Amino acid sequence: MKNKPKIITALDVNNFNTALKLVRQLKNISPYFKVGLELFCLCGKKILDTIHKEGGKVFLDLKFHDIPNTVAKAASAVMHPAVFMINTHSSGGFDALKAFKEAAVEVSKKLKIKTPLLIGVTVLTSLNDKQLKNELNIKLSTAEAAKRLAFLTKRAGLNGVVCSAHEIKAIKKACGKNFMTVVPGIRPKGAENKDQARVMTPREAAILGADYLVIGRPITEAKNPKEALKNILNNIK
Repeated sequence: MKNKPKIITALDVNNFNTALKLVRQLKNISPYFKVGLELFCLCGKKILDTIHKEGGKVFLDLKFHDIPNTVAKAASAVMHPAVFMINTHSSGGFDALKAFKEAAVEVSKKLKIKTPLLIGVTVLTSLNDKQLKNELNIKLSTAEAAKRLAFLTKRAGLNGVVCSAHEIKAIKKACGKNFMTVVPGIRPKGAENKDQARVMTPREAAILGADYLVIGRPITEAKNPKEALKNILNNIK
């Protein structure tokens, strides 16, 4: 396969020990782990310290969404050597995106660490066209809304976006092939969608040009997480 995305295992678990066990099981197969709101709120920077010590890399998925000053201060507060990627909501607007980038760059320099990949969140993969229209009064389709937010994110100087696999081609066309797409809502064949609305298999997303695939429950809830991750990687070769 021409494009082989990296796999980020989503540590969407509710305790430190479970997260650590998964990191130790999986780090030699793929060293990338997502730490989201639940785990970070439970463990704070302790989980970042631990994953860093274990040799892993963290996608810090806190999805900041606030006024520009607050977003900048939040980004500054969580910069850490373990974090290779961090995100904020693109719908916060251009000024918030710029403030997020400037703060991340400045604090990374002070800490003498590499600035993480800076990623905007477009439209959550739990949402569909009907919800955008009926609940949020957004008349654009999820695909069009994601593309517009991606272009805004690029204008602000960020590295890429979180989007569903269904929007990869349109976003790459609008923003360029080097603009990164980080894709959740990935489900291997036969897996349940659960709370995800816009899903795709790992191989399908890879063919469309995804740069990173974020996969949680199909790996972390498998009887053998190590084998589950290996099978996904083999499927996208």
